[in-house]
Amino acid sequence: MIRFLQPWWLLAVLPVLALAALYVWRQRHRRAYAMRFTNVDLLRTVAPKGLGWRRHAAATAFLLALLALATGMARPAVDTREPLERATVMLAIDVSLSMQADDVSPNRLEAAQEAAKQFVGELPESYNVGLISFAKSANVLVAPTKDRGAVTVAIDGLTLAEATATGEAVFTCLEAIRSVPADGAAGIPPARIVLLSDGYRTSGRSVEEAAAAAQAANVPVSTIAFGTDSGQVEINGQPQRVPVDRLALAQLAETTEGYFYEAASVAELKQVYQDMGSSIGFRTEPREITQWYAGVALLLALCAGGLSLLWTSRML
Repeated sequence: MIRFLQPWWLLAVLPVLALAALYVWRQRHRRAYAMRFTNVDLLRTVAPKGLGWRRHAAATAFLLALLALATGMARPAVDTREPLERATVMLAIDVSLSMQADDVSPNRLEAAQEAAKQFVGELPESYNVGLISFAKSANVLVAPTKDRGAVTVAIDGLTLAEATATGEAVFTCLEAIRSVPADGAAGIPPARIVLLSDGYRTSGRSVEEAAAAAQAANVPVSTIAFGTDSGQVEINGQPQRVPVDRLALAQLAETTEGYFYEAASVAELKQVYQDMGSSIGFRTEPREITQWYAGVALLLALCAGGLSLLWTSRML
C-alpha cells in the first residue's frame, strides 16, 4: 500500500487539476467559437480534419506528467518488512573512585575503557550493544543500539564517582535488555552482560540478588577484574588500599554461567558471545518510491512532446 511521508505536498496537485479544468473549458469554448465562423477554409485551419481525439493526446500526457510530479513531491513510499537482529550485549563499567588506582597501567579505569572499546570493535555488527556506568548507582549511558560510535564516545567520556553498586549494575542491564523492541519476535532477546570492575560492592542491592535475577532471566554475566591486591588510591587526602574482590566477581560469573577474567585478551572475550544465538524480529520501514513517480513523469512528458511533434509539428 502506498502512503505519503509528507502528505501536505499533495496540495501541489490542486494547480494541476485547475490547469486540467481550464484546458477542458478552453476546448469547449473554442468549439463554440469555431461554429460561428462562416469561412470554412479558416475553420479547417483552426481544427485540422482528421485529428479527432489525437488533438488532446499530447495535452493529456503533459497534464498526467505534471500530476505525477506533484504527487511525487509528497514522497510516496511503500512499507517493507526489514529483518532486525535483537541479540544484545550490555557493557557495565565500574567508575568508582577505586578505579583510579594505577596498579594497572595507566590506571584501572583507563585499562577498562580500552578493553571495552576493543570488545565493542570485535562484536558482530548485527548485535545490539549498550553501556551503563555504575558507582553509587547505575545509569544507562547508551541504550541497546547498533551504533558502535555512540558507545565508543560514551566509554571515552566516563568519569569517576563514589561507591560501588555492582548489584544495581546487573539489574539495570537486565532492564535495558528487556527494553529491546520485540518487533514481532517472542520473548526477550538472547543477551549477555559484560561487567568490568575491581570488585567490592558498597551500595545498592547485593551481588547475590543480582546473580539470581540474571540466572532467572537466562542472561549470563561475564566479569573482568581490574587491579591487584596492592592497589591504592588517595581519598580525601588519605591513602586507602583498594584490593580486588575476585571472589565476588568470580561467583557472579559462575552462578550465571558466564566467564571470569583477570587479564582477558580480545580473543578470549569472544567466548562471551560466540554461543549467544540469534533472535530475528521484523521492523516495518517505509521505502520511498519518489524516483518511480519522477520516472513516470519523465516518460509522460516525452510522450507529450513526441505526440505533439508527430501530429502537429509543434512541441505542445
